Amino acid sequence: MTYLIIFATTLLASAALVLTQRWHGRFSLDNAFGVQNHHTEPTPRIGGVAIAIGLIAAWLLATPDVSQILGPMLLAGIPAFGFGLAEDLTKKVSVKARLLATMFSGALAWGLTGIAMQNTGVPPFDWLLSFTPFAAVFTAFAVGGVANAINIIDGFNGLAAGAVAIMLGAIGLIALNVADAPLATVCFALAVCALGFGAVNWPYGKIFLGDGGAYVLGFLLAWVAVLLPMRNPQLNAWATILVCAYPVLEVGFSVRRRRQREGHHPGQADKVHLHHLIHRRVVRQVFPGLSPTLQNGMTSPISWACAALPAAWAVLFAQSTPMLVLGFGGLIFAYAAFYARLTQFRWCFSARTLRPVFLKGAA
Repeated sequence: MTYLIIFATTLLASAALVLTQRWHGRFSLDNAFGVQNHHTEPTPRIGGVAIAIGLIAAWLLATPDVSQILGPMLLAGIPAFGFGLAEDLTKKVSVKARLLATMFSGALAWGLTGIAMQNTGVPPFDWLLSFTPFAAVFTAFAVGGVANAINIIDGFNGLAAGAVAIMLGAIGLIALNVADAPLATVCFALAVCALGFGAVNWPYGKIFLGDGGAYVLGFLLAWVAVLLPMRNPQLNAWATILVCAYPVLEVGFSVRRRRQREGHHPGQADKVHLHHLIHRRVVRQVFPGLSPTLQNGMTSPISWACAALPAAWAVLFAQSTPMLVLGFGGLIFAYAAFYARLTQFRWCFSARTLRPVFLKGAA
């Protein structure tokens, strides 16, 4: 019943924002123009507000042991959400400022809880992380990175919300398997919140997650990824690294790709992310008769598999570091091969996969 209330609260808040857009649309609407835009009409991009309302409902309904985890998380997430929402409303907040805000949320979470990532499964690195200042900085950097990675994959209706729900669900299952019921409950509550928004966002894109929603969901995902191995020493960070591998790899490939393109920098938007290529080379070819809006929505279920497969592997082998490392390595090669297939029409892993050499129509 609690999960149902959280779901309904987020869904109704999302629907209310859609129905009242004539009042706030002057500030909240995202136009149909832009490098990465795939919608055909102005759409509210303040879905983060609905997410925030759902999160507050989750906190109000939480039992004491769950509230003890969720409360500091929500408080620490305010900077990430606030700077993201400010960008949604003003379109004037720089990428650097938003990145620093998400990192500050990570640092604030450490300050509120005293918890930092110190269990990576790599002994030399864990020795460095035994020094609190280093651990706090590393945790803030990692949390900020994951939060921004979720914003990067927020490119099609339902993609980011669905992927986050999958990853949170996987972390929740791992927590259940090691008898950490409070953390599992937090993960499932956050996942249900994402799904409540997704019910309005997918497949027709009546409202967008926006930077505020993407950053706060990304921060919360990153923080439970930190909490899981720290609360359960029999696990290490490889379990949550693999769960979050899809957005993390997307960032890594994007930075590498953009650096190799003359006149581009790592923070510059483009339309050659994996989800863009899936939309262009798979969905539009397989479903040519669908409207552009439904083609947009159909891109997400295919892309969700990129999150679901490594997450499932992590759940199955959560306590086996060699299998987790093997899964992460295999995912890198699979990602590169799939990317090569979509850009070069051949299954291969080569330096060309990362170069800015795309066949006609890929740009």
